[in-house]
Amino acid sequence: MKKVLLSILLVGAATLANAQKSEVADAKKEWGMFQLMASGKQPLDKTLASLNSGLAHTDKAIVHEKSKDMPEAWSYRALFASSIAVTDTVNLENSIAKQKIAEEAVAKAKTLDTKGGEKENISTAELNINNAIKVRAFTAYNKQDFATALKYFTEATEKNPSDTSMYLNAGIMAKNVKNYPEAIKNFKKLIGFNVPNAKDLYAEVINMQLTELKDTTAALELLKEAGAKFPDAENFIQIETQLYINKGDIAKSEVMLDKLIAKDPNNSIYQYLKGDVYYQQAVTIQEKKNKLTPKQAKEAAALTTQITGYLDKALPYYLKSAELDPKSASSLEALKRIYAFKNDTQKYEEVKKKIEALNP
Repeated sequence: MKKVLLSILLVGAATLANAQKSEVADAKKEWGMFQLMASGKQPLDKTLASLNSGLAHTDKAIVHEKSKDMPEAWSYRALFASSIAVTDTVNLENSIAKQKIAEEAVAKAKTLDTKGGEKENISTAELNINNAIKVRAFTAYNKQDFATALKYFTEATEKNPSDTSMYLNAGIMAKNVKNYPEAIKNFKKLIGFNVPNAKDLYAEVINMQLTELKDTTAALELLKEAGAKFPDAENFIQIETQLYINKGDIAKSEVMLDKLIAKDPNNSIYQYLKGDVYYQQAVTIQEKKNKLTPKQAKEAAALTTQITGYLDKALPYYLKSAELDPKSASSLEALKRIYAFKNDTQKYEEVKKKIEALNP
């Protein structure tokens, strides 16, 4: 009697184990049927019903001792859950919940699949997960919910760090919501991939640092980096030059302007800026001179000599600028000021007439 009972128990255990393994087999069959259905147009509710049915088989398979460590149980679980995540565009909470299940299943499948037999299924599930996130991102974007779109585009970059388009989208969304540090982070990441539009992205980031964040230090660092990568891009040299001028860093201003003039000697603006570097130094010294007392005549004379020296350096560049662009009011006004300082009445009047001719 005991032998018969033991035999019955053993048969029962084997039957139960086979039943659990059959859940995996049923999941595989359900997946095959879903793929056949997917080739035609099916209502969303029927599609989701099929996927949920397959997922239910894996629910049972992963909790039983005999099948919980089968790589197939987890890879098909990942397939069904990820497919629901990307397919259910109506119920956002369900989509997100199924994505979480899929992510857990993918991680488990990778651990168990030592022979690589489930590699294709795992890859498909990961693609579904990425696509589910992208669908949410573009759905939010189409609704002009840029903050939510940013959230999902950022998640997409985290899931697939090599997807350059997602960094671009995340950067644009961040800029739309005025989250400039986040926009800069994404655009800089994109630049790191050496994308074809890297030069434009540099310009975008530099502009945000200067106009929105007022961070000239960070902007200068990027300008140097951009200038090294794109030595023929004059706009980077121009911006860097202006920053040095604004900071009063005369030596660096001259170096940068010399680069600009070497690239384009017939650019009247570059010639004007080079003259302005010397003129601004003359103005600074004049301000010091204005603070002297009448008794400091000797010191005033010395400063006057310095002023004259800088104006003499500025003069040929202003003249060249006016020659290249006779309608440059800035260059003509600069010449008028210099001639006034030098008491050169004849040239002062000549320049004055030219200015008046521009504004009849």
